[in-house]
Amino acid sequence: MYRSDTVGSLLRPAYLKEARDLYASGKLTDVAFKEIEDRAVNECIELQIRAGMEVITDGEVRRYAFFGHLIDAVEGFDKYGGWAIPFKDEKGEKLVLPRPVVVGKLRRKRPLCAEEFTYLRARTKHPSKTTIISAQQAAAYYDKNKSGAAYPSIDAYLADIVDILRDEVAELIRLGCTYIQIDSPQYTALLDPDLREGYRQRGNDPDRLLDLSIEMDNAVIGDHPGIIFGLHLCRGNNQSRFYASGDYGPITRVFHNTKFHRFLLEYDDARSGGFEPLRQVPEDRTVVLGLVSSKKPQLENQDELKKRIEAASAYIPLERLGLSPQCGFASTIEGNLVTAADQEAKLQLVAEVAHQVWGKTVPVARRA
Repeated sequence: MYRSDTVGSLLRPAYLKEARDLYASGKLTDVAFKEIEDRAVNECIELQIRAGMEVITDGEVRRYAFFGHLIDAVEGFDKYGGWAIPFKDEKGEKLVLPRPVVVGKLRRKRPLCAEEFTYLRARTKHPSKTTIISAQQAAAYYDKNKSGAAYPSIDAYLADIVDILRDEVAELIRLGCTYIQIDSPQYTALLDPDLREGYRQRGNDPDRLLDLSIEMDNAVIGDHPGIIFGLHLCRGNNQSRFYASGDYGPITRVFHNTKFHRFLLEYDDARSGGFEPLRQVPEDRTVVLGLVSSKKPQLENQDELKKRIEAASAYIPLERLGLSPQCGFASTIEGNLVTAADQEAKLQLVAEVAHQVWGKTVPVARRA
């Protein structure tokens, strides 16, 4: 049971953003760009270990967005031609994120995450994980008008998506990955009352969509004894903005009916609702409480975090809980409205509070 966890993405340094632009314009060679990417990953690894985190990632800095590994590795997507989703902040100010749309038959050009994991594995013996998009998230990239020529039905498209993701999971495990996190903020579109009503108005039953999503995730995970599968459920995260609100009550079937062992949940503000739905988490599953905001620079109070952990333990035993930021610090390349210093302080806070609540834990290195 890892007590301190990181959700995935970390802020991209300015030199990496500049290098991406140069590379895209043909002004940087493959070799030069990879050296710059590697430098950024090295810094992410050092940051997380320095902060005291038990589980680390590569920071997702090789991606333009948390879902970028799918779009860049698989032929058939228009990168920015899909339905644009509005994100908002507490003031109601909106920011629209263009999303991909499938326009051709899918063909995997290269592995989605193998480079990320094998480089991370080679750079550290620290416990680590790889993050991968969920099939349910990819479902949002289907548009009947734009996708119909390649896939007359969304079911045909999703069948190919599931095959691609299932093969990627198998490859990651073959390479030695023992902790795989599936990212699916689209699940929370099925808990927000307004978004649920929007599905109904478009002729979709949100509860049926929930069951279909669970079925797809289970198919992707398959049966791999000894591998930890985590599911991250947030309410949207783009440049410190969100798109959904509401507690986890309407989607607690995810806790019961999926094969995930570990649920990384967003609980950083009142918009996330209460801890009561945690009663529904089966006894053989664990929950990571995302109590530390990755969207706001203000550093949380240690005592307040401990009180919230204690409050959650009224619904699920303390020994089945861990702590993390509520989401990544840079789900998209732009990053949230926090500084690198804010980010490090937040990670240190997670590690320190986890240590104080659960005691010192020693990360176990993977077997050589």
